[in-house]
Parts: sequence; C-alpha cells; structure tokens
Amino acid sequence: MGPSPATNLSSVQFTGLYKDRYAYRDSMTDVIVQHLITEQKVRIKCRELVKKIAIYRNRLAIQLPEKILIYELYSDDFSDMHYRIKEKICRKFECNLLVVCSQNIILCQEKRLQCMSFTSVREKEWVMESLIRYIKVIGGPPGREGLLVGLKNGAILKIFVDNPFPITLLKLSTSVRCLDMSASRNKLAVVDEHNTLLVYDINSKELLFQEPNANSVAWNTQCEDMLCFSGNGYLNIKASNFPVHQQKMQGFMVGYNGSKIFCLHVYSMSAVEVPQSAPMYQYLERKMFKEAYQIACLGVTDSDWRDLATEALEGLDFDTAKKAFIRIRDLRYLELINSIEERKKRGENDNELFLADVYAYQGKFHEAAKLYKRTGHESRALSMYTDLRMFDYAKDFVGATDPKSTRILMTKQADWAKSSKEPRAAAEMYLSAGEHLKAIDIIGEHGWADMLIDIARKLDKAEREPLAKCAFYFTRLKHHGYASETYSKMGDLQALLQLHVETRHWDEAFSLVEKHPQFKNNVFVPYAQWLAENDRFEEAQKAFHKAGRQNEAVKVLEQLTHNAVVENRFNDAGYYYWMLSMQCLDIARESEDQRDEMLKKFERFQHLAELYHVYRSIQRYTDEPFSSHMPETLFNICRFLLNNLTKEIPPGISKVNTLYALAKQSQKLGAYKLARYSYEKLQELHIPSRFQESIELGSLTIRAKPFHDSEDLIEGMMCYRCSTNNPLLNNQGSVCINCRQPFIYSASSYEVLPLVQFYLEEGISDEEAVSLIDLEVPHTDQRDARWHDMDNGELQALRMDDGLDDAEEDPFTAKMSFEQGGSNFVPVKVSRSVLRSMSRRDVLIKRWPRPLKWEYFRSLLPDVSITMCPTCFKMFHSEDYELLVLQHNCCPYCRRPIDEPN
Repeated sequence: MGPSPATNLSSVQFTGLYKDRYAYRDSMTDVIVQHLITEQKVRIKCRELVKKIAIYRNRLAIQLPEKILIYELYSDDFSDMHYRIKEKICRKFECNLLVVCSQNIILCQEKRLQCMSFTSVREKEWVMESLIRYIKVIGGPPGREGLLVGLKNGAILKIFVDNPFPITLLKLSTSVRCLDMSASRNKLAVVDEHNTLLVYDINSKELLFQEPNANSVAWNTQCEDMLCFSGNGYLNIKASNFPVHQQKMQGFMVGYNGSKIFCLHVYSMSAVEVPQSAPMYQYLERKMFKEAYQIACLGVTDSDWRDLATEALEGLDFDTAKKAFIRIRDLRYLELINSIEERKKRGENDNELFLADVYAYQGKFHEAAKLYKRTGHESRALSMYTDLRMFDYAKDFVGATDPKSTRILMTKQADWAKSSKEPRAAAEMYLSAGEHLKAIDIIGEHGWADMLIDIARKLDKAEREPLAKCAFYFTRLKHHGYASETYSKMGDLQALLQLHVETRHWDEAFSLVEKHPQFKNNVFVPYAQWLAENDRFEEAQKAFHKAGRQNEAVKVLEQLTHNAVVENRFNDAGYYYWMLSMQCLDIARESEDQRDEMLKKFERFQHLAELYHVYRSIQRYTDEPFSSHMPETLFNICRFLLNNLTKEIPPGISKVNTLYALAKQSQKLGAYKLARYSYEKLQELHIPSRFQESIELGSLTIRAKPFHDSEDLIEGMMCYRCSTNNPLLNNQGSVCINCRQPFIYSASSYEVLPLVQFYLEEGISDEEAVSLIDLEVPHTDQRDARWHDMDNGELQALRMDDGLDDAEEDPFTAKMSFEQGGSNFVPVKVSRSVLRSMSRRDVLIKRWPRPLKWEYFRSLLPDVSITMCPTCFKMFHSEDYELLVLQHNCCPYCRRPIDEPN
C-alpha cells in the first residue's frame, strides 16, 4: 500500500498497510504489526528511532537513522504474525517515501525513484517530469512488481520494477492526491487536488464518472465494480454507475476488502464491517442478478439473501436463485428449482408456467392462477385451490358442464372437512360426490347407525362393496338386525351365516342351515368350539359329531376323559369312555380305511368305560364316610373289577383301594378266605398311611376266622351253562373256569345274570333270526308224540319222541352241552329250528350298529326279570333299573333320558 494519507511528500511515513496487515510506530522505537481480521498484534523492538515503515505481502521494511531492516514472515499462513530479519541495509538514506517489494526497496526523492536490492545494490532509477505525490505497489510476480505513481502535474504512470521505462496511463489537468486500480486492472480511480474522484477506463481512457468531496479512494479487492471513498466525514460506497450510498464515518479510508473497510483515525487502524445491502439492491432493481449475487457474497444479511433469491427466482434466473437459497438453506424452494430444472431437461420451456409455480410457492395464489389459466393449465389452478381449501375460488375453474371435475372438487372438499374435524359434513359431501365407501368409513367410525342404514337401504344390491362395508360396521356396532338385513339384501348367505355365528345367534344360524345344509360345517364347528369354551364339552362333542368333524369330537372326548380321571370323577370318565367308544364305532362305520383300528379302540373304550363306572363306587366307599351300596353290591363290584384287572391297570384306578374294599366286605359277608387273600395281597403293595392301621388290624383279626368262604357266596358264582361253582376271584377273568363261558353281570349290583350268549349258524341273518324267534311256539300235550327237527349241520332228520321232561325237550339246552376238559371256549350256536323254539320274552338282543354283529342272549330263568338299556345295551335287574332311572331320570350308565325314544 502507499504511504500514510499525506497531502505532500514532506509528511513523515510512520504507518504502512497491505490488505489486512497494518504496521505503525509505537514509542518512537518500536513497530507494531496488527492483523486487522484476527486482531492479533506483534511488537518489533528496534531500539532506535523509527523513521519510515513499509509493508508488502510477507515483507516489512523499517528505516532507522543509519540502516534499513528487512523482515519476513516465518510461513505463508495468512494469520502468521511471526517476523524475522531477512536483510539489513546498513546505509543512511534520505528519501521522502519508502516502498518495499518482494526483492527490492523503492526510495522516492522528490522527482526521482531508486530501486535497490536487499543487498544495497542500486538496480534502476526513474526520473519523473514532476514531483511524485503518490506511490502504490499494485502487485505482480516477485521481482517484477508494478508501481502506480501519481505526479503533481497530473500524470499517472505505471512502473515495473524490472523495466526502466515508465508507462503513462493518464494525463490529468490537476495534481494527483490518491490513486487505486481495480482488481482486474481495467479501471483507475483518481482523487485530484480539488477533492474530486475521477474514475477512468484504462483501456479506452474514457472518464466513466466523477464524484465530489473525496480525499481517499480504494477499489474492492473482491469485486470489480465496487469502490469506496471518504471525505467530509462520510464514507461513500459506489457500485458500477449507480448512485452513491453514504454513511457517516470518522477517519481516513485506506482499504476495501470484501465487506470490510479499513479506516485510519490518527494512528489507529480499524476494520469496519459494512453491509453490502444497498449496492446489492441497486443491482436487483435493474434485474442484474449475477452482479447482485457477487455483491451479496461480500456480506449481506439473511433477509437480503432471501430477497435476492426471491427476485432471481421471479426473474427466472434459476442458477442465481439456487445459489442464494443454498446460502439460507431453504430446502422448499430448492426442491422447486430442482423440479423446474428437471422439467427443462425434459423439454419444457414455458417460462410463464414456471413463474406460476414460483408464485404459488410464494403465496401469490391469484397471480399464479391467472398464469396457469393463461398457459392452459386450469387443472393446476384447481389443484392449488383445493389443496389450499379455497373451494370458492376453485369452483371458478370448474365448468358447470363438467360433472367429473365437480365430483373431484366435492371429494376434495369432503377430504378437507374430514381433516378439519367436521366428519358429518365430510360424510354428506362424500355421498354427494358418489364416494360411498369413504362416506361409509366416516359414518361407521363415528357409529352413526341411522345414517348407515339409510345408505344401505338406498344402495343397489349390485353395489356389493359398499353394502359389505355397511354390514361390517353394523357388526362392529353390534347392530345385528341391520347387518342381517344388509347381508340378506346382498344375497350373501355365507356372510349372513358367519354373522349369526360371530354374534352367537345360534337359533337363526340353525334355521338357516336347515334350508341350506351345505353350510352345516360353517355353523356346527364354531358352535362346538363355543360350547367347549363355555365348559359345555358334552354338547360340544355332539356338535362336532353332527358337523362330521369326528377327529375334533374324539379330541374333545379324550380331553374330557383325561380331565375326569385326573379329577377323580370316575363316573364321568366311564361315561366319556362310553361316548368315545360309540364315536369310534361311528368312524368305523363311515371309514373303510380306519375300520379295524376303530373297532379295536371301540372294544378297549367299552372295557375302560365299564371299569371306571365300577370303580366309582369303590372310590366313594374309600374316600367318603358313608356308602349308599349294600355290602353284597360292593363285594360283587370289587370281585368284578379285580377279575378284569388281569392285564393292566388304567390310570386313576387304585388296586389298593379295591383290595381294601374287598377285604372289608369279605370279612362282613363271611368270605374269610377271600379276605385273608386280599390282606396278603395288600401287604405286597404300597399302602397309604390312612389305611395302614386298618389293614394291619384286619390282617390280625382275619387270622382268627375260619379258612374258608361262605357257601352262599360260592353258590352265587355258579355258571348257568355248566352249573359249575366258580371261585370268588378268577385270574382268568370273568369267565367260567370249566366251560369258559363269559359271565353276564347286572350293571348295577354286578351279580351274575342267568343269561347265556348264543350265536347264529352260518347263513342265518339277524333279520331272519328275529323273525324266527318272534314266532309263537305251538303248545301240545306232553304225552302226545311230537316230531323234532334234528339239525347237526350235516344231517337233517325228523324223529318222533315220546313224552320227555322240559329240559330234554328244549333244543337250546341241548346246544349248551360241551365236551368236558376242553381248554378252548365252545360257543353256543343255534340253528333255525332252535330259534323257532325260543320264546321272544326269553331272548335279549344287543342290536349293535354295523359293522358290529348283533349279540343274542337267552335267559335260563324266565322268572327273573331283566331289563336292557336300548342305547348302551347294559343289562340290569328290572327292579334295580327302575329305581336308578327314577333317581337319575336317565340310564345310570349311558345317561340316556327316559323320555328319549328308542
């Protein structure tokens, strides 16, 4: 930079400025270098009187009385403030001005300029035609810097350090006070002795403009067209050829870098931050957006940036607008600009349409709508107004003859009403627009059943989707009648049935299934599941069975049975096992593949049902303080159970309890041998502590009793086929030890019934057998001769017998005979003639459903009345059965109600 702003060469040069570094003398012998941006300072102590100071880039020259010191920066960092001595020129110089360059110092003496190297070698000398008034280093390569020189006679020269010939730039008529050249070296600013600022074009030598009242001038180092000058207590900023912007400022303006102006007041230098808003707006007024952007880059406020971005956007200078919006981080407008740029790439070039989008973003909706209409894009205006909920303005863009657009507008208005918490109005608008589904959604969500049923009744039955949605909301609102009406209107029987099922209206569902049996599974399966969830498992099992879901029915029964056994409800366990067996029989009848497996399960479950049914009485005897059974009944029950526990013991059945009950009842009834046997067996088992004392006492007391059983009890175990008295306990099971004929027990007292099972010979069907049995037997005098049919399977003959006793006359009695000593069971097989001789009142038939065969039993003591349940085919003494039925109102075994038809 040039010297301190003195008016003549007699001034003392105590300061120096280069860009943002300012050097000045302090305390006569020190030099302080101040960084105007970072406010850092460094003091250089010279210990001699400082006469002149010059600074340029990384060089600092200090003239002392007898020498010149050349300092340099340690590094090229712009903020480095560490100086070190580079050279010393130990000579005394007399000069008016001192200028330092990269490799030289320039001494000014009146009209003469001398260029010397740092080694004190005089390299060049220029002699001017007039006094030198101003010198400034304007930069250049090291060793080839240029100097701008102003003379008293008005001449302005440019001198290069390595060129001995000065170049005349201009010749003014008045003396020069201050000079500066623009950053691009195209313009020259001069302040003359009349305080007039003159700006010239260097190339054309044309005077561009002039301003009064100036004492110093400086171009902006970052902007070509901006300069500032000071005078009369004002700072003046001028951009291009626009009017000057003024503000008050004390001091002497010596530099202009970006938005900072360096002001020298006495010897204090300060950097003043000056907003560049005024020149920026000057460019904006003339739509010079790129130049305005350059000014804004020097330093303006965020609001100025937004104004620049908005003006550039409205002026369709998208590049400048984009840069400005990036500065203020406005993503919304950046997205708009990017979309416009993409549209331009696709070939769109309608600037009015782009401007309309800009106006819409800026909130100038009416201007945008006018441009949309002018460019033929009324739909965009319509969308804009509808998005803004300005439906009155939107209707101006919808023609009366365009029902589609009208419907769209009403739909959007309804959307707005919905979002603005006006659901009833929104629903009515949707209905007017024909958007039934959206209207139904709003009405259904708010539970307005009256509006919903009105819609459902007005809709055509072909509009299935809106009707289905109405029915859905009716179901959710628990308006079963409305939902049913809607499904009926649609003709959707399956949905109607599902509705009845979900709402648990089973009667309506069953009545519908009667008319449409193809939906049977859709009702009975959920009905069964509902029954099971409500602990009505037996009904659930029947419902599964009725629905044809045999596997589910079996699973329910198996779970019920397991629960009953775990909970010691052995009466229920027996009943559920009986139901399981009948279920398996049904599966065997319907499925050929599973027949053998199901028949085996049927037999097993029948056996388990009887065991649990029997064990219930024993469990009640051992666990409860009182028993409702007679000792003889408990005695028979225990024997029956032990005779049938020869292979395995089902879960829940205790052999200890059974033997304990048998021992107690045997002792009461005089079966001492059996009681002794029971106590001995108990000693081999793990006995609960509650029975320990009683069993030990019983084991002792039984030793005092005879070692035999009562004859009456033994006779009660007589086989009615072979008249053999059987032991009270039989390890072979409930069969005769002689003829192997299975015993038939009463299902209540478990006494042996006077029945013998017989089988039909080959070729005789069940129907034929029943018809033969139903024939009345002819009654004749025993003394008369009678013909008898002999049929042994191979020979048929007639013989005439004389009078015989009844036993010999009965053909069935003859069939019961067998060979003694055989180990295999020989069943009683009868022929047609034997069947014909039987009386219907003496025969009991278990009419099992197929694939089982019927079972036939002959009573050998017709006077003993026996009743058989027609459902479970269990046999009872008639008196016992009648008593139990009166007590329980059903069969004690299968729980068949007495009023149920056979």
